[in-house]
Amino acid sequence: MNGMEGRPLDLFVVGGGINGAGIACDAAGRALTVGLCEMNDFASATSSASTKLIHGGLRYLEHYEFRLVREALTEREVLLAKAPHLSRPMRFVLPHEPHLRPRWMLRIGLFLYDHLDWHMTLPKSQAVDLLHSKYGVGLNGSFRNGFVYSDAWVDDARLVIANLKSARNMGAHILARHRCVAARRTSDGKLWEIELLAPGGQAVKLQARGLVNAAGPWVKHFLDEQAHVRTPKRVRLIKGSHIVVPRLHEGEHAFILQNSDNRIVFVIPYERNYSLIGTTDIAVEASEKPVCSADEIAYLCDIAGHYMKKPVVPADVVWTYSGVRPLFDDGDDDPSAVTRDYHLEVDAPEGGAPILSVFGGKITTYRRLAEHALEDLRKFYPAMGAAWTAHKPLADGELADAPSFDEAFDRFAAGAAAAKPGLPKELVRVLARRHGTGLDDLLENVKTTEDLGRFFGGHLYEAEVRYLMRDEWAVEPDDVLWRRTKEGLGMTAEQRAAFAQWMCGLRPNA
Repeated sequence: MNGMEGRPLDLFVVGGGINGAGIACDAAGRALTVGLCEMNDFASATSSASTKLIHGGLRYLEHYEFRLVREALTEREVLLAKAPHLSRPMRFVLPHEPHLRPRWMLRIGLFLYDHLDWHMTLPKSQAVDLLHSKYGVGLNGSFRNGFVYSDAWVDDARLVIANLKSARNMGAHILARHRCVAARRTSDGKLWEIELLAPGGQAVKLQARGLVNAAGPWVKHFLDEQAHVRTPKRVRLIKGSHIVVPRLHEGEHAFILQNSDNRIVFVIPYERNYSLIGTTDIAVEASEKPVCSADEIAYLCDIAGHYMKKPVVPADVVWTYSGVRPLFDDGDDDPSAVTRDYHLEVDAPEGGAPILSVFGGKITTYRRLAEHALEDLRKFYPAMGAAWTAHKPLADGELADAPSFDEAFDRFAAGAAAAKPGLPKELVRVLARRHGTGLDDLLENVKTTEDLGRFFGGHLYEAEVRYLMRDEWAVEPDDVLWRRTKEGLGMTAEQRAAFAQWMCGLRPNA
């Protein structure tokens, strides 16, 4: 495999997280021939383990990261428009703790947050009386005053899939579970020779005019071991853990809670019946599979329990997940203070085939990171098209225009439910949130739940699973239960085991 029709690809991307997916999508839309590989499932590491927010990062203002915050704030509404089925605006409640941060400091921070993006259409921040406002619902009665501001929520793993589907629709070659084991320049330096290891163990060889290293936590390891390219840049690996508990409060608002260690913790409505609490910041030495520790669970429960009306104890936790964030190493000793900004590095000795490496980044700014990456590579591709991603929806995100992002989705979901009167409205809305306009393909020829095939629990049916396997690269049970959907939360252990046995039975070699 040398590329399309035997020719070298223009660009090959290593890494199937949000940054790699975003770069592949952007490049494919600029008329480059593109390939991408991921050694595991897409979004199986950092990009499915975020706090699932599109946000400027209010606390980053304390570290004077004004450029990053401004870029992220601008991106909020771009991403809300690009994937209105996967994202939604959300109001965040900040209870005031006078001994942690004075009121004047919070007011100044929120004023900057409201005005760094001059085009912001989301509601501005406001002071609230928590004892007499809907935004106090869920807090214990000791908190009287606070502030409310706007940010947004996103399904992180599905955002990766939407970018990959968009790239595939534009001709990109997308390879799941293909590990890049070697990448070397040809003797004349003009091309990269790339070797992949396919799921069955066979070698796949290809060539590309340029290479992108978007390996996330493994970015430095890939340079050292696979590409043999030297750089002084490094990443700091910071583990962030989250816990999920039964819903702690009514309403669609979230909470941002201050702690005495100067960290903040979010409590966010999650998957209809739950609350998501996170995150921690713990420096780790290696990018092994991270696990939420008992100490982290206790830490998050203690903070949430201090603020919330309902007690929060470790026994309440129904699920945990952890991810390793590959932050650009700026030398700061405090994991919470390490920059969340990204750095791009291009290596192209004597004008040879380039390799661009991505250090750091956050899900909110992935699209701008991709634009910057393509601009850094432009001199190697003079015929490459112009930037285009700011105003075009992602795959399955082409919902009709409406006065607000929420109304756009509500109208779409209502229309989908009306078109399928034999299906429960809640089920249709859940599927609409996951699949957007892809719902038409998923529900083709479906009139009743019987047409969806076997029911596994939660809102998961056989027809959706087969769609995810056919169109979205799902192979393992966890791909479906915890990344493409989160229906594992609504299923019993017995249901999850039965589903895993059924899905594994679909494999050709099972």
